Amino acid sequence: MRKIAVSMKAGASRAFAKSLDAVEAVGNRLPHPATLFALLAVAVMIVSWAAAQVSTQAVHPVSGAAVTVKSLISADGVRWIYTNVVRNFVGFPPLGLVLAVMVGLGVAEGSGLFTVMIRALVLNAPRRIITASLVTAGILSHLASEAGYVILIPLGAMIFHALGRHPMAGLAAAFCGVSGGFGANFLIGSVDPILAGLSTSAAQILDPGLVINPVVNYYFMFVSACLIVALGTWVTEKIVEPRLGAYDGPAEKAPVAQLTPLEKKGLRGAGWGLLATVALLALTVVPGGGIFRNPADGTVLHSPFFDGIIVGILVFFFVPGLIYGLIVRTIRNDKDVVKHVTKSMSGLAGYIVLVFFAAQFVYFFSYSNVGLVVAIQGAEVLRNIGLTGVWLIVAFVLLSAFTNMFMGSASAKWAILAPVFIPMFMLLGYHPALTQAAFRIGDSVTNIITPMMSYFALIVTFAQKYSERYGIGTIISTMLPYSLVFTVAWTLLLVLWFIVGLPLGPDGPLHLQ
Repeated sequence: MRKIAVSMKAGASRAFAKSLDAVEAVGNRLPHPATLFALLAVAVMIVSWAAAQVSTQAVHPVSGAAVTVKSLISADGVRWIYTNVVRNFVGFPPLGLVLAVMVGLGVAEGSGLFTVMIRALVLNAPRRIITASLVTAGILSHLASEAGYVILIPLGAMIFHALGRHPMAGLAAAFCGVSGGFGANFLIGSVDPILAGLSTSAAQILDPGLVINPVVNYYFMFVSACLIVALGTWVTEKIVEPRLGAYDGPAEKAPVAQLTPLEKKGLRGAGWGLLATVALLALTVVPGGGIFRNPADGTVLHSPFFDGIIVGILVFFFVPGLIYGLIVRTIRNDKDVVKHVTKSMSGLAGYIVLVFFAAQFVYFFSYSNVGLVVAIQGAEVLRNIGLTGVWLIVAFVLLSAFTNMFMGSASAKWAILAPVFIPMFMLLGYHPALTQAAFRIGDSVTNIITPMMSYFALIVTFAQKYSERYGIGTIISTMLPYSLVFTVAWTLLLVLWFIVGLPLGPDGPLHLQ
């Protein structure tokens, strides 16, 4: 019986390895996301022409008017494309939002503030909560584009090794926070305006006046971050670390650099700057006559404060980053500020190229009415088969998680899924905030087990520092418990949130009014 069990286990391992190879092979054959969007735009042109030939239409559920597909391969369609390519690109909501917020993030990151914050959080934590501190730092590292992957993950392995614990457990704890909890955070980061902009473009296919703000998922995101910290700590200490056992590899324990007095002084200065910034922003909305309240009725929800929340986020990071940089001398003059912002913007070159083609796809979808007709008919099918409510949410989380196995970029996936599913869910009565929250869960939970994640090879490299035999299979098998636990628990949190009827964030209801 023992031999049979061993043989079955070996067979299962081989089957799992082959399935991972298949995922990697399929993912590697996918074109670059920019090329993919260009192909999708051409596909929309062809579909619009074919649908127009048979007069495909649907009845608008609000106005009752007939919505007919317009061909992009026609005289009117070609004229529209020729005169709107630049307008589509420049007017695409995610572009301006991301470029603006990166001014603040660029200063905070370039000055070294984010890196020192992460080190301070991990190095000053008591031993008994070091695992939770690593996961928390991983979640907070979403504020900085690369700090989590490049700094925190190897630091986590190094700290666990120095404490006599298995370095792979430290690597896994940091990795689960940085990548597995990507859709959760305690603060608003650069990914929020990207997703909100894409959601706005998709929602306006059905409702041209609907705007999705970047904090629309904040309440759910904050609670999710607490959940990920608890789950990540539990999985690390109860499943992953016992399975790994004691480390007996060749790597020597490396000293972990403590914060210098100057860095500590810089952190204190940044903290005071942050408090002053928050106090100043509060003065604009907390008093009854605050200048950023709605001038018409004095409310905060639909007010200039949330309409311009990107500027608030920009200042929130810019001021502490500037103060920290001036204290530690990473910022000496205005030229250094511009240099840090420029470096931050230069990292967006690939994103800007991607946005050009994604914008054409989204607006082709909208102009041709293909998106609206698909949404109306798709919503009707879902309603007829009874796939609404809780089961619809679960199904969309799983679809997003599956898609994430083949395409790493969150913005690229959402640019494809949002124009179809946001209008479809709106027609079923659900606000885009709910659709976006479900996507964020699916987009996060499989990050840590897919070789398509852009930093996956780097994680393997970090692991091989502790043993040459650690490879892709080692990383995936180590991270799989996190993925499974996060998928189940995080989806249940959203389901419970939906059943109770809580708003997902400011101006983020579950249902359309």
